Amino acid sequence: MLDSRIMSGEPHEKLHERELLTEEQLNLPLPGFIERPKTGLSIPRADRVFTNRNLRLAQIDWVGFDMDYTIAIYRQKAMDELSVLLSAERLVRKGYPSVLNELDFDTGFPMRGLLVDKKLGNILKLDRHKVVTKGYHGQQELQSKEINELYGQNKLSTSDPRYHWIDTLFALCEVTSYAALVNALEKKGEPFDPERLFADVRQAIDQAHADGAVYEAVTSRIKHYIDKDPLLSDCLHKLRSSGKRLFLLTNSPYHYTNDVMTYLLGDESDHYPDWKSYFDVVVCAAKKPLFFREGTPLLQREGTETHEAKLPLERGQVYEGGSLKTLEAALNIQGERVLYIGDHIYGDILRSKKDASWKTAFIVQELDRETNALEKTARLRERRRQLAEARPLFEDELRYYNARFKELNRGEPEADQALSLTRAKTHIDRLRQELTALEVEHQELNQEIDAAFHPYWGSLLKEMSGKSLFGQQVDTYADIYMRRVSSLGYYSPTQLFRSPHDLMPHEF
Repeated sequence: MLDSRIMSGEPHEKLHERELLTEEQLNLPLPGFIERPKTGLSIPRADRVFTNRNLRLAQIDWVGFDMDYTIAIYRQKAMDELSVLLSAERLVRKGYPSVLNELDFDTGFPMRGLLVDKKLGNILKLDRHKVVTKGYHGQQELQSKEINELYGQNKLSTSDPRYHWIDTLFALCEVTSYAALVNALEKKGEPFDPERLFADVRQAIDQAHADGAVYEAVTSRIKHYIDKDPLLSDCLHKLRSSGKRLFLLTNSPYHYTNDVMTYLLGDESDHYPDWKSYFDVVVCAAKKPLFFREGTPLLQREGTETHEAKLPLERGQVYEGGSLKTLEAALNIQGERVLYIGDHIYGDILRSKKDASWKTAFIVQELDRETNALEKTARLRERRRQLAEARPLFEDELRYYNARFKELNRGEPEADQALSLTRAKTHIDRLRQELTALEVEHQELNQEIDAAFHPYWGSLLKEMSGKSLFGQQVDTYADIYMRRVSSLGYYSPTQLFRSPHDLMPHEF
């Protein structure tokens, strides 16, 4: 049983004294300090822009946008169901069992930041050190012992050909399909090569996009697949009205881009006759991340035809392809005065940060779920924090009594004459029991907290007390992040986004 100092919900005595002292210090009337603003006036947590590195919007001249999963927010469940069904059809045509047309799958199974082990048919979650912390074989959970036997504490490389990194919402359907197929084929007793299967799944999904099946399905039932943001138009207008210039840079082909953007912005404002008039430049079929490196020739679209683009680039025209170098030269823009907003950690954020020196804003659609879970688990996380801070204090006490026990056992005099071998052993046994109980409760809290974020994987951005590998990438490459483009509309176009203090362990 845990010591009453912890079981009562209070941390260790020393920790509790320190917290009381901190609270008293904060409550003292401090001359010259401004009264804390009313919290009821704050932007709701889910709608905030979160800052990794200071970013002053007043120094931004151009704001660029990706389209898919950035300006256009897709309904993930509907999109994944569509992709899985279309890929299953194509796999059956390829020779896989017809039972796949009745595949039992769970679109809620995957999330971003997972690693597919194509050799073994496993799906893994990694912490920021690239060590496996959770895993499934198909949809069967791997126990800690299995994970340790297979991967140990080895750092896995996301660039290793054995593994496939899932860093986009678009790619979640690959995991949904693959996990369900591994289960179905093993249950049926069908022999298969896990690596070949994953390659076939990816090829089938790519075919569904290449032959237009996905585009046709989405545009024919666009309200079913895309969530229209009523604040998007006002946000873009606010940015334009402040003097900023906007551009659209998307990999989607023009015909699809036109359908989606017309639905989102076509008749949203009397200030803009069509969606293209929101932007100073529109570039489709950009082929990111190739765009940020050598790129392709910049073309101008005229109806169904394209020809070499003529400079200067014109508002209301549609361009295709191009490169970073071409775009910056054509618009006479400097990298540090450009903010680019996208959802792809590699194709949008990492490349624009490394190759372009653009400022970066990352769209994390899952922040709705993450922030809701944070609020629901506030007391559980506080309790976990108390346990984590109490653990080293118990360990210090245990270390002290172990040392005294050894000294008494050797016949050395003890400064505290009241401490005998028997009493020292009693203290040691009690502390070991308390530490065991603390570890058990800590593990139970971890499981309960994880379930509030995601039933299979826990938090998208965190793992245990640190960042997940995906969270680490967001921290490294995104200057700011938010759930939707329209979150920017809550702030002034000259806003200074300030990053929080980044403390190292020795500062706590």
